[in-house]
This record gives sequence, C-alpha cells and structure tokens, in this order.
Amino acid sequence: MTDLTCYHCGDECGKGTVQFDDKDFCCNGCKTVYEIFTSNGLSTYYEIEGKAGTTPNEIRQKYDFLDNQEIVQQLLEFNEDGVQVVSLSIPTIHCSSCIWVLENLNKLHSAIKVSQVDFPKKTIRVTYKTEDFSLKALVLLLGSIGYEPYISLEEYNKKGKKVDRSLIYKLGVAGFAFGNVMLFSFPEYFEVEEFWLDQYKHVFRWLMFAFSLPVVFYASQDYFISAYKGIRSKLLNIDVPIALGILVLFLRSTADIVFDLGSGFFDSLTGLVFFLLLGKFFQQKTYAYLSFERDYKSYFPIAVTRLKKNGEEENVQIYNIEVGDRVLIRSYEIIPVDCILIKGTAEIDYSFVTGESEAVFKESGEKLFAGGKQLSGVLEVEVLKSVSQSYLTQLWGNSIFSKDKASQFQTLTDSIGKRFTIAVLSIATLATVFWLIFDPSLALNVFTSVLIIACPCAIALAAPFTLGNMLRIFGKHKFYLKNTNVIERLSKIDTAIFDKTGTLTTNQKDTIHYEGMELTEEETALLKTTLRASNHPLSRSLYTILKSNAIMTLEEFQEHTGKGIEGKYNQHSIKVGSASYVGESKANALMNTSVYVSADEDIKGRFVFKNTYREGMSQIFDELSSDLELGILSGDNDGEKEQLQKVLPEKTKMLFDQRPEDKLEYIKNLQEKHKVLMVGDGLNDAGALAQSDVGLAVSENINVFSPACDGILDASKLQKLPKFIKLSKRSMSVIKMSFLLSLCYNVVGLYFAITGQLQPVIAAILMPLSSISIVVFTTLATNYLGKELKTLES
Repeated sequence: MTDLTCYHCGDECGKGTVQFDDKDFCCNGCKTVYEIFTSNGLSTYYEIEGKAGTTPNEIRQKYDFLDNQEIVQQLLEFNEDGVQVVSLSIPTIHCSSCIWVLENLNKLHSAIKVSQVDFPKKTIRVTYKTEDFSLKALVLLLGSIGYEPYISLEEYNKKGKKVDRSLIYKLGVAGFAFGNVMLFSFPEYFEVEEFWLDQYKHVFRWLMFAFSLPVVFYASQDYFISAYKGIRSKLLNIDVPIALGILVLFLRSTADIVFDLGSGFFDSLTGLVFFLLLGKFFQQKTYAYLSFERDYKSYFPIAVTRLKKNGEEENVQIYNIEVGDRVLIRSYEIIPVDCILIKGTAEIDYSFVTGESEAVFKESGEKLFAGGKQLSGVLEVEVLKSVSQSYLTQLWGNSIFSKDKASQFQTLTDSIGKRFTIAVLSIATLATVFWLIFDPSLALNVFTSVLIIACPCAIALAAPFTLGNMLRIFGKHKFYLKNTNVIERLSKIDTAIFDKTGTLTTNQKDTIHYEGMELTEEETALLKTTLRASNHPLSRSLYTILKSNAIMTLEEFQEHTGKGIEGKYNQHSIKVGSASYVGESKANALMNTSVYVSADEDIKGRFVFKNTYREGMSQIFDELSSDLELGILSGDNDGEKEQLQKVLPEKTKMLFDQRPEDKLEYIKNLQEKHKVLMVGDGLNDAGALAQSDVGLAVSENINVFSPACDGILDASKLQKLPKFIKLSKRSMSVIKMSFLLSLCYNVVGLYFAITGQLQPVIAAILMPLSSISIVVFTTLATNYLGKELKTLES
C-alpha cells in the first residue's frame, strides 16, 4: 500500500493515484475540483487549510426535481425581479477553507452575488441572479466542488417556522430596569443628605415604581402563569414561592412609597427577575443547529421521478404521489412509499428501517417497503400506498412520538420547591401569629419580609447554571443533549439497552475473510481487475484488500444488477456475486454478507463480510455493568451472537430479529421496573428512543442522519458514554450542595425578617450576593468535573 495522500482530500491514494500539476490525487473527482479552484483564482483554499477538501459524488439526475418550479418556490427565501435567495444545508462544511471557498462562489459563476456561511448550522445563504442561472445550477455547482447540499422533505416543510425570542426581550427589559432602579437607589442606600437629592427622592421612588411595572407585568409573567398552572394541578412547583415573592415585593414596595414609609424593595424585585431570567436564558441556550426532532421527513427525498402513461418522465413533489403511480427509483435513492417492483432487480438496504445489515434482493412482482435504499440499478415501481400511509411513516402515528418527556419528569428543583414552599408559608404564618400576639404593628411587616427574603432565587438558579454548564462541557466532547432536563433523567437510569448495527458496529469499514480453495495469482489478478470496473460498495471493499498489482485490460466485462459481475481475459473468466449467480446450489446457512467467486465456472469459495465493532466496545460494557443492567436489542439476525458473548459481560441480555415495534414494546415493559437508556442509530430505533427515559442516537455525522432523540453522541466518542453518565449523576450532587449554600443565606435573611429588622439595603445585598455566589460555585464545580473528560482524552 502506498503512503501517498490526496492533495485535495487527504485520503490515501492507493494504486489508482492520479497525478496532475506535480500533485497526487486519489481520484479524478478530486483532481477536477483542484482544477476548478486553481483556474478560477481560488488556490488560496489549499493554503488556509491543507487537504481540507471532500471528494465530489456523482449527482447527475439526482437533482432533476429542481426543474419543477413548484418545488423550487418552496425552497426559496426570496424570489423577485430576477433575484433569488436560498439557504442550503451543507454537512461537509468543517473548516476555514470551506468557509472561504463557499463565500467566494461568485468567482465560480458571475450570477452569484453573495454567499454567506453559517458555520455552526453548516448552512450557506446564496443570493444569485436568475438570468442565466438557477437553483439547480447552484446545487450542481456546489456538488461539483465537493459541497453537495442536503435537501430532504424536512427542508420542504421548514419554511414559516418562527424563532421565539421572547425570553431575550424579557431579559433585556429586566436588565434595563434593574440598572436604572439601582442607580436611583444609591442615594437612599448611603443616606446621602444632599439638598436636591432629598427634594427629588419622591420622584426617584416613583421612577423606580415605573421601571418595575414592565418587569412585573411583562418579564415575570411566565412565573405567574407557571405558578397558577401548578396550583390548578395541585402541584407546588418552584415557581409558586417565586411568584409569591415577586408579588409581595411589588405590593409591599408600592405601599411603602404611597404611604411614604420608605423606598421599597424595587431594586431587589428587578434584580431578582433579572437573575432568574438570566438563569433561564443560560439553560435554554442549547444546540439549536442540531435537530433532535427528526422524523421520516429528514430521510425522504423531496421529490421523485414519476412516469406518465406515455412513458415521459416528470419530477413531482413527494406528497403528490398517488396510489397506482409508476415511479423510478435510482441507485442510492430512498424508496419513499410502499410499492410493487415492476421492472429491474432490486438490491435493497433496509438497515435504516429494520437494523438488518444485509441487503435483500427482490424480483419483479415483489413488494418493497418505504425507507429502503436501492443499492444498484434503476427500478420502476408501482405505488401501493401514499407517503403518509406507508409502513415507515405510520410508525410516527404511535402516541409515544407526541409524549413530552420533560413535562412528565419531576426535576430536583421542583421536588425541593414543594417542600420549600410549605416551609416558607409555615414560617411566615408562625412568625406573623407570634407578632400579632406580642406587637401587632410589626405583624404585616414580618409576614411580607419573610416572603421577600425567602424567595428562592438562588435555588432556582442552581439547576440552570449547573446543568447548563454541563450541557456545554458535554457538547465540547461531542455529546449533544436536547436540553438540561436530559442530564437529570440520565442521572436516574439503571438500565442501558443498545442497538447493534450502526451503534456498536461501524459502517466505516468491514472485516473481510476468505473461505474456500486458494485463488492462484492469475485468478487473483483477474478478480481484482474485474472488481475495479464495478462501483458496487462490496466490490470496492473487496478491491482494496486484494494484494495483486497485476492490473490488466479485460476483454469482456458484464455487470448483472443485483446478481454479480463477470470478467474475461485471455480465455479465462471469473464471476463474483451471489451464490446463485456463480452456480453455488448449496443453501447458504451463513448469516453474514458473503460474495461468491467462481473461476472458469468452477466455484472457488466466498468472501465473508463481517461487521467491525467500534473500538473499546468491551471496555464500555465492562464499565457500565458495574452500575447498570445491560442489553442488546437488534433488528439483525443472531449471526454474531457468539462473537458478542465473548466480548460482553456475562449477564448482558441479547435479543435479535427485533422489528421497530418489538423494540418499542420491550423498552415499555422494562420501564415498569427500571429507568431505561436506549442507545440506537437508525429509524428502526426511533420508537424505542422515544419510549425510553433517555434516548441517545449514535451518529457518524451529527449533522446528517439521526432519529428523534434526547441526545446525539458522536460515534467517535462512544467510549466516553460511561463517564458522561457518571458526570450526570455528580452534577446532581453539585445542585444539592448549591441548595445547602442557598439555605444558609435564607437562614441569615430569615433572622432579619422574623425579628422585623429587614431593611431594603439588607435585602438588596443578600439577594444578589446569594445568586452570584451560587452561579460562581456551580460554574467552578462543573468546570472541575469537566476536567475529568479532558484527562480521559489525554
């Protein structure tokens, strides 16, 4: 094997090295991209980041549906006076070279006016003139330089979604009011006896009142609504004492300035709301560019080719396909509907739907299900069911997909909040009764002071800042969670169930071994030469492992779609393909994918393709087994059961041949006694991921395929899963310690409140001090925990 790497993409060049301009390329595709860049003044691309390119894929005909203006209109953001604007998702964007070249697209075509990359979202927004250019031309241009856009049915439905920015507005209002109220409060804090300050102190007090109005009636409204809903549901959540505190602060402060009793607590009121909203903002700041709610729309093509009765082809939007329509399915296209195969030989990869890794072959007249991917050749099919009625899409009809896990889970804060509310109300009542007996003039003051000082601002901040920071730390290590609630649920799990294919195995490489009579050097050379002419994935995998370097020019080559290939040279022939194709009549009892070989019509043997398990899989299960019950739930056959038994802990349960609905039911039954983590990767796991207490999707590319889930784990970081779970549990300990710290402040404040000595300046010091110290403590503690992940990497 040569050590040369491609100048464009950095991949190994192998034997098929292409040399151009004194540089080595792994294929003609990379060389072409290099030529495009250098001939258009974009050679800086290679100077910013070396070998940053991506090999372009063959995409001819794939985007013919963009000739359909109805579809184009749905994708465009703007279309007026010969100018169109579109945003496209490009998963291959990964470095500064990518950004630079994509923002200089105008050098590749004069019709492109502006192109701007959003790196976190991996999208590009392009403005172009339509005079001699189109959306299809733009997509093909991007594909030709290795930046093929990802356009799915989800993109078609995305238009019109609004971003909720209300929290930012509320935070801005509260922050503005807090700053101004503090400014007006300083003279009274320090008892400045300037004449003019004394003259205008009433004006200052009413100005503080005015600033507090939008804070109470706009910025705080979510706390009042949540408290009201909680009380209606007979649930004392943490928002009940917060809403009570805000209300009492406002009423007491208003009464103070109306009756000229003092300046009130407007500074504490606005500060309290500002810090609470800040915590909420910190908690909600998550990975908006990742989609945790993907359904079948993310996987389906936006349009397909329909055959008219006269044989003409037309590209139609997928929802317009009707029962009885004839549709063309090309290589590597997803079948969008349940249908019957009319023409062609189907080789369907259902791994994403069923988990079965071995492709299945279908003949004319057999039924095909939505979600399968055709691997080679063109199929003509007749639609049996519309998109919404097909097998795969009906899975999303299950009520589990509309369940909101977060709302059904009682958080630690809400659990504490219930007890806290009861304790505060009890203390306020007892203290008021005491003063009613001994000094009634102080009773109302004490009652309101207890409710003010006991407002659980610090408690309410502990969880958002602890979990929010952990969310960011996990994200830095490529473990992306939907929200902070997932960390709390992850800390509770006692059972972990794994899918096998795609989750524990990697599709990046296969282990291949040969069984049968040894091939001669001539046969090996002929075999390799024959494989070289085929684009089938198995052929390419096999080609790379054969050691022969004697590449020859074939006299004859034939590829029989879905069956195999045949090559002839110097009166010798070789066949590679299915057992029946090469003439093997014995039943194949082997569960793994295998390719048979015959030379001069004599069957020689077979190459067996086995899944390759991810690095460190055994160690992952060993670490998890100390705290959790473990299991494998696979849609694949049990061909690798023995191999798994050798590397996994003894008590690991294994179930094979599980359909999507079987997986969902299994998780549901487990939940009667356990808190379950489901780890999967494909659509066949979607139901189980949604049903489980925490559903994690393992993905080779986090921006492309992952089913609806609570978190996405980059496949390269799977070995860190045990550590992520442990850190989730320890995060909860940090929150509990923060509660204790907060309690200390409350005890000090309650002393002043119960004895009737609470002054605005004391509240103004204690409330921000407790909030800030909690924020500092949780930040330091979580950063310390995060160091363990860094240590693991080093």
